[in-house]
Amino acid sequence: MPRTDVMLNDPRLAAAQKTLGRDLVKAAVVSAQQQVREGFADPDGAADIALALLPATAGGLKSVVNATGVLVHTNLGRAPLSPAAVAAVTAAAGYTDVEFDLAGGQRAPRGRTVLAALAQAVPEAQAVHVVNNNAAALVLAATVLARGKEIVISRGELVEIGDGFRVPELLESTGCRLREVGTTNRTALRDYRNACGQDTGFILKVHPSNYRIEGFTREVSIEELATIGPPVVADIGSGLLRPEPLLPDEPDAATALLQGADLVTASGDKLLGGPQAGLLLGREDLVARLRRHPLARALRVDKLTLAALEATLRGPRPPVHRSLHASVAELRERAERLARRLGGHAEAVPTIARVGGGGAPGVELPSAGIAVDESLALRLRSYDPPVIGRITDGRLVLDLRAVEPGQDEIIAAAVEHVRTRA
Repeated sequence: MPRTDVMLNDPRLAAAQKTLGRDLVKAAVVSAQQQVREGFADPDGAADIALALLPATAGGLKSVVNATGVLVHTNLGRAPLSPAAVAAVTAAAGYTDVEFDLAGGQRAPRGRTVLAALAQAVPEAQAVHVVNNNAAALVLAATVLARGKEIVISRGELVEIGDGFRVPELLESTGCRLREVGTTNRTALRDYRNACGQDTGFILKVHPSNYRIEGFTREVSIEELATIGPPVVADIGSGLLRPEPLLPDEPDAATALLQGADLVTASGDKLLGGPQAGLLLGREDLVARLRRHPLARALRVDKLTLAALEATLRGPRPPVHRSLHASVAELRERAERLARRLGGHAEAVPTIARVGGGGAPGVELPSAGIAVDESLALRLRSYDPPVIGRITDGRLVLDLRAVEPGQDEIIAAAVEHVRTRA
């Protein structure tokens, strides 16, 4: 049995310790020794086995290929960052001028360049601020504007978001009271007018982004709510800054502000295509109050998020935009090419993709992919990198809409590998 200290001194494993740490490398060595002990490997090849067992990084998260057909997949980390954002994060990983004025040699406002980029992207907003997610944006707004007061909201907009978190419970945790108006399917302007008074902190308009109510329905627009008097806060959810022709029913920040919203909240890691962040855009006096509140310090974002968000706003279009606008003809051609590569073990099929992440519910995006045997699902999830698809009609479908074109070769190699192992 090769000794542990001898294996750790192998030049290749010694080099790995500099990036992965001694504990991870030693764990791989112990696993390799166990294979030798059980007769599954030759002692002379123990170091090679340990190298093969090493993870790619010292972190536990694995990069995966998203072939589910869901563009903003919450379980897979929502929006993938653009190459420009990744480069910005790398540049900001060390010491940075995040709160330092290089010219004057003094402290400078935190996040000043990303706030300037966001203000430039949405000039309809008088002021902007960034916190760590959209729920945090709502919590900050409720704490500052309505603590001890009422928030008037339609019963049809008391939504539940991911993992069982409910907007009404989130808001009530700040010390405000909810004044529910209307019914689940119909709310009128008079309902809001009758509920508003001296005790109203603000009117909240929540976009029900993860469900739809159809049929005998009625809702009140931001333009109508703006005529009542109290501030109107609009939670648009998915993070569109401007209208998207492919998603005509999805609200955007610029339009909401033009319609009279005093404050707009949105996510940064959905249709905007950036890192997790909560965006606050609106009246200068309201945003100033939010920024000065002590809670804003607890909800602030780190330098890596600031760097990724600014690069998303200023740089090339992020992957989510490319996936949303990919032509069906292009996707079909890629699917047919993959099917030919894999012979009779895969079939090019038409599919339906979706936005996901609580955005554009009910919107179907025509797409294409390949269908393989359902039994390959677990093996593909165990491949490096894991390939994640969806089971449809007894087959595993690998939808290409959210897959970068450069990852097609990974899918082909993964299917060939796991099919051979099977």
